[in-house]
Formats: sequence, structure tokens, C-alpha cells
Amino acid sequence: MKLPDSALSNPGARLSWLLILIVALGAFASRVPRLSLRPMHTDEAVHADKFGDLLEAGDYQYDPNEYHGPTLNYFTLISARLSGARKYTEISEVTLRIVPVVFSALLIGLTVFLARGLGVATIPVALLVAISPAMFFYSRYYIQETLLVCFTFGAIIVGYRYAQTKALRWAAVAGVFVGLMHATKETCIIALGSMALAWGLVVLIGACRGRPWRTALQGVRPLHLVVGLATAIVVSAVFCSSFFSHPRGVLDSYLTYANYFSRGAGHDTTHVHPWYYFLHMLLFARYAGGPIWTEGWIVLLALVGAAVAVRGRPLGKIDATFVRFLALYTLVLVVVYSAIPYKTPWCLLSFLHGLILLAGVGAVALVTWLRQPAAHAVAVALLVAAAAHLAWQAYRGSFVYQADSRNPYVYAHPTDDIFTVVDKITDYVGIDGVGESVPIDIVCSGSDYWPLPWYLRGYAVRWSSEIPAEVGPLVVISAELENALSRRLYVETPREQIRMYMYLFDDPYYVWFRPQVKLVGFVRKDLSDHYQQRPDPAALLEGQRDQATGQTGDAVRPQ
Repeated sequence: MKLPDSALSNPGARLSWLLILIVALGAFASRVPRLSLRPMHTDEAVHADKFGDLLEAGDYQYDPNEYHGPTLNYFTLISARLSGARKYTEISEVTLRIVPVVFSALLIGLTVFLARGLGVATIPVALLVAISPAMFFYSRYYIQETLLVCFTFGAIIVGYRYAQTKALRWAAVAGVFVGLMHATKETCIIALGSMALAWGLVVLIGACRGRPWRTALQGVRPLHLVVGLATAIVVSAVFCSSFFSHPRGVLDSYLTYANYFSRGAGHDTTHVHPWYYFLHMLLFARYAGGPIWTEGWIVLLALVGAAVAVRGRPLGKIDATFVRFLALYTLVLVVVYSAIPYKTPWCLLSFLHGLILLAGVGAVALVTWLRQPAAHAVAVALLVAAAAHLAWQAYRGSFVYQADSRNPYVYAHPTDDIFTVVDKITDYVGIDGVGESVPIDIVCSGSDYWPLPWYLRGYAVRWSSEIPAEVGPLVVISAELENALSRRLYVETPREQIRMYMYLFDDPYYVWFRPQVKLVGFVRKDLSDHYQQRPDPAALLEGQRDQATGQTGDAVRPQ
């Protein structure tokens, strides 16, 4: 996309673009630190495992039942290559999570191209995307949502540009973004359907106000629609077919909707929530005496922006018709996502971005409408306070409560105790071949052991949902399986073969894997004794240092 030359000569516009660039770079810089701080979510670990096949074997096959589209995997190849990783064991959380971070910054940068439609409102829009707690939190998540929102925004920008110019090139570029949307996540049809319905309603409203509906179609040629649709299909097909190495993926990318319609209808009750789930999360959330979380500032400003759409009057260089489209588009998204029983919290990003676009308009409207100096000053002060409060919550959500269930954006998430599990297992790896020739046993009810496969990807591990017939020297199990393990070790095993096992974890003897899910670890006593008798690594290092300096025991005072 290219900015118009006439706009480039406008000093005010250049300043706006510079500010947006600064916000985008600041957002990137604030999201990058400590990307490995939060434990990997199950979904992140599963996506990482899927990416491992692509990295090592160049193999990716679109699965119509799980994993969503392949764009996340293919864009991750870039970060993996830049980091020098060639094997699954060589990638890190940073390698993976940097991808949505980059697209989050790109999402902000794209705001520049809406200068014609939103005018100066692009600046508060960029800022709100940067500091929204949900946007910040999930931009550090290795899932498809941030990419989907970015491509959706690109489609809206280019669609608006096409509506202004009716140029064939914009129809083709719009097709590129729509194709990327489809190749990213199946829920793209909700956004595309909302766009189509919003555009139809805008045309209908215009007709009711005396503007013939045919004027909205002036300049639109069938060729443009064909080119746009063909481009979208080709772009999606390139990714879903794994660059034409798996043609079946193209068909599966459309057949998959039978599966997702069933899931969305609530047939899978695992993630079924009431209609107000998302709104409750955004407006006011507090759990177990934790802090209060709210993005109500954005919702309130969005309502003001919606008022601009209803009035339909010019507001500086803001296109009131385009704002009306955004208001209707966002309203449809909110209604649809609220009505679908199947809900995961990151899905709110799609309509939250729409709310932010309206909120940027609302911020400008408040400052413009309140002409009295005192009222104007109060409005500016409230906007600054709102921005500071959102930024503070964004920081706490990602760096203080990053894995705390009292954070509304933390969902079915492993606790920080998972690092204790990994560290304890790592301590024993290599002793008598454990984790190498002798597998570590991880036994969790219902095979609910993710994301441990990510953290233990370099070790020999035997994964199971039932206690194995022969238990290895190191085993981690779901707490409810402890009695079954005791029977296997001390009742079902012949007396002469019974071996004593010790608790792996310190007091308490269990760890919280995720809320209401405990893990218990056991290590065979002879292995534990072997571990206890190992030389202290710190002492070995000190001894090597003494040897290097020619010292033994106490330091020798120079003569």
C-alpha cells in the first residue's frame, strides 16, 4: 500500500504518521522483554509441536479438526531461520512468541493507512491497541488471533481504499488479505460476514436518507470482484496446500466448517460460556479477591464513537460514513461472538479491535465537542488517566499476573509450578540413563499432560493416561492416580521385585499443574540416593577455579 503524495506534503499528516510509528515501535519494545516468563499454554505447546514437524521435515498438513490455519507456522519459519534453529529442540519461547509480537506492532503500523477515513483519530487508535491489556497479553501468545486481527484490519483498510477509488489493484490487494485471513483461522468467516452485513446496512441507511443505493456500486466492475475473489482463493490455497505439496488441504480448509459449526453450537461443552462472558471480562472482572480488571474506558469511548456514527455529521477529516460502517461491523461481531456458546477469551480480540477503532473516534469527538476550556481540560485529563490505567493493567497482566487465574485473560493455564516440575526432572536427566535410554514416565488422566511435551521435548519420555505395567525410576502423575500407582508398585509387583520410591517434590509433595489439577512426582530411592551423592556443581566449579589459580584449600597469602 502506498500513501498518497498529496498527503505526504501535509506536515500534520507526517506528524501523525511519525507518532504512529513511534507507538508501534514502543509497543514492540514493550512486548519483547521476558517472552519466556509465562509458562506455555497448552494451545501454544501444541502449535509449537506442529511447527516442529515443519521445521525439521518441511512437513505440514492442514488438519480440518484442530490447529487452525498454517500462516502462524510458516511465518514462524522466518524467526526460526533468523535464530539459526534447525531442530525442534533448538527453538525457544522467544522464537515462537516473537511472531505475534511482530504482527501486533504491524497492526498498529497499519493504522497509518486509515488517515483518509479516521483522520487524527488514528493516533488514539494506535495508542489504545498498544496499551489494551487484552491486546498486550495475547500479542505474547503463540496463537493465531493476533495474526487474524492484523489481516482483518488490512482487509478493512484496503476495502475502504477500493470504495474510494474503485481501482482494480485495491481489489487484488483486498483479496490477498482475505486469503491470509482464511489461511489463518476458520473464524475469519465471522469477520467477513460482519463486514458484508455492515456494508449492506450502510447502503440501506444511505438509501433511506435519499442516497440511491446504485451510487454505492458505481465504478464496481465484475472483473474487480472476480480478481479479488480469485486472489483470495489462490493465497489461501498456497498456504493450506503447504505450497502445493498437500493439495487435499485446500478442500479440507472448506470442509472444516462442518466441524467448527458443530463446536460453535456448543456440542463440545468444554468451553461453553454464557452470552455475557466477553462483556463481563471487558467491563469488570475480579476473581478470588484479586485486582479489578476493566477495559471499560475503551467501551465508553467506543460508545461515543458510535454516537458519531449515528449523528452522521462530519467531524474534522473523519469520514462519518466509514465510522458508521465500523460501528455496524463491530456491533455485529459483538452480537455473533456473544451468541456463540463456544467461547475462548482470545476470540474477543476481533471485536475489541473494532471497539478500539470506534474509541479513537470517540476520543477525538470528546475533545472536539467540549469547547469550554474547563470541560476541554477535564476531558483531556480523563483521557490521559484512562490511558495510564490501561497501560498499568497491561503491564500487570503480562508481567505480574501472567499465569495467575485471577487475571481474566489467563484461561485454563498452567501455573508457574510447571517450572518446578521441569527443573526437578532436569536434575535427574542423565543419571543412570534417565531421560536418555531410560524413559521418564508422565501419566496424566485423560492425557492432560500438555504443555509438558514442549518442556521435555529433548528427553526420552513415555506419555500415558494410565499407570504403565512397569514403572520407570522417575514418574510424574496426576494426583488422583496416586493410589493406582501405589497398588502397581507395592501390591501388584512381586515382593522380591519391589523397589522403594520417594516423593520427587519438596514440601508440599505436590505441585499445582493448573487450577484444581495437581501433579505428584516419585523417584526410585536408589536414583534419589545417586542424585544426592553427586558432587555439587558449584563446588566443582570452585575447584576448577582453584586449580586454574594454583590454589588449594584456603587462599595462600602472597609472600
